Amino acid sequence: MNTLSIVAARNNLADALNRVSYGGERVFLARRGKPVAALVSMADAELLAKLEDAADIRDAKKALAEYRRNPASAVDLEDYIRTRRAKS
Repeated sequence: MNTLSIVAARNNLADALNRVSYGGERVFLARRGKPVAALVSMADAELLAKLEDAADIRDAKKALAEYRRNPASAVDLEDYIRTRRAKS
């Protein structure tokens, strides 16, 4: 794992971007030694997006199946928002 401080990344941004885009590295950015962000290649970002989309589709199919089993358990959007606001 390649970790750079944010200051080092700022001072060497072109180098960090080249390592990511041409070298296929993942560069983690740290503040006070704690990783807070990452630079990743477009290929990695696209793969992550596909994985997230697949997870969203699985969750939607699961919710739809639950609704078909028990439509009375459904919550409309207004009730959901009201419930979420009450919890925060």
